[in-house]
Amino acid sequence: MTTKDDQEQLNEPDLKSKTAKGLFWGGISNFTLIVLGTFFGLFMTRILSPDDWGLIAMLAIFTEIALLIQRSGFSTILINRPFCHKDYNAVFWFSLVVGTLSYIILFLCSPLIARFFNYPELTNLARVQFLGILLGGMMTAHLAVLVKKFMVKERAITNITSITISGLVGLFLAFKGFAYWAIVIQTVLNNFIILVFYWAYSPWRPTFSFTFEPLKEMLPFSIKILLSGIVEKINSNIFSVLLGKFYTKTITGYYYQGDKWARMANTIIINMMNEVSQPALVEAGAEAETERQRNVFRKLLRFISFISFPIMLGLALVSNEFIVIAVTEKWLPCVPILQILCIWGAFSPLAGLYYQLVISKNRSDLYMWNAIGLGVIQTAAIFSTMSFGVHYMVLVYTIVNIFWLLVWHFSACKLINLRLWHVLKDILPFLLVAIASLGTAWLITKEIDNIYIRFISKIFISVVLYIGIMWGSGSVIIRECFNFILRKNVQI
Repeated sequence: MTTKDDQEQLNEPDLKSKTAKGLFWGGISNFTLIVLGTFFGLFMTRILSPDDWGLIAMLAIFTEIALLIQRSGFSTILINRPFCHKDYNAVFWFSLVVGTLSYIILFLCSPLIARFFNYPELTNLARVQFLGILLGGMMTAHLAVLVKKFMVKERAITNITSITISGLVGLFLAFKGFAYWAIVIQTVLNNFIILVFYWAYSPWRPTFSFTFEPLKEMLPFSIKILLSGIVEKINSNIFSVLLGKFYTKTITGYYYQGDKWARMANTIIINMMNEVSQPALVEAGAEAETERQRNVFRKLLRFISFISFPIMLGLALVSNEFIVIAVTEKWLPCVPILQILCIWGAFSPLAGLYYQLVISKNRSDLYMWNAIGLGVIQTAAIFSTMSFGVHYMVLVYTIVNIFWLLVWHFSACKLINLRLWHVLKDILPFLLVAIASLGTAWLITKEIDNIYIRFISKIFISVVLYIGIMWGSGSVIIRECFNFILRKNVQI
């Protein structure tokens, strides 16, 4: 039951203001994180070998699934519910206990993981890497508080600080010859700093007087989120497992680098969206205001399309030049993988927005069955193309995911009376303008021999054409973005 004190903690400005500020700070945060992540990633990649990155990639699936089990979907449901101390307290202690048990189990299973991949060095590497699970158990509830209260600025400061400090430490260790240990220590340190800042910023504190009773009420919803998340993590990490087992750690390293750069670029859109989409959709639909929620959803859809298509397809356009300039020619084999993944990366934020809509309506069952259905088809498709090589596997993965957007739409459209035509009307102009701008840039620059001039020219021409066409066509989104940035009366 929500108390008066609980409600007073949630007194905030109107939804439009919170969403705008959330997008602003989310954009600053994620852009800065991309710049810093790129900076540290470039130097780390130059110093370390594909084998080092391949070993790290093999462990990712275990860490991510353990973190999902630890959170069990409770952070999502906390954001959807009115604030209540008992709920947050129960989730905190549950996450801490499960995180501790998960780490102990994985610590003991580390030799088995090393034996599965046939790389003995994975034993000690895994035991350190999995410390992130232990740390994660102490921040689940605090993160939910920060998201619930739209404390995007505080999260931005946290993320920027953590990646800067951990990145400098990782870079120093890489220079000193620590090889893959530099990556692991950097990751664990990053998690530790985030934990410290979340506790410092969050106005909520756990107490020793707790009961797990609230979890029973949350369980039917959260178990579906958990199962869906596990399926998604298996699907997103299946390449690292299959390549690590049946190919070599070098090929696994090439895939990991292509996937890393695609994800890093995609993060600026997805994280910006995640800062505000679920709480905004929840608040917009708080009183069954279907029309209001549909309008909010379509507004977010247009904004995400405006950002996602040029960034991700643009990265595909310059990927060859980017990889050679940034991390040298030794990483050229990852370019085709990166280009294919960028195509899916352009569409993936749209799938994420459908997911946020479904969750805001407390329909975790739709999310679960969509995730399971996609997982089954995706896994079957990847296994069927294993003998053709990693490029065909990634291509099939991308095609299946893009076509599954139709399933997402028809699963969610009835919730807010959203027609497919409305969605196409919202996203196609941005997709077509992005393709036209990037295609023109490619045609103009394809005869340029100097790789640096070609790289800069592609970016400059694409940006000028995209913004120019958007502005000239009277795009509302681009004008709203400029107006918001230039407004002097907005208190950030």
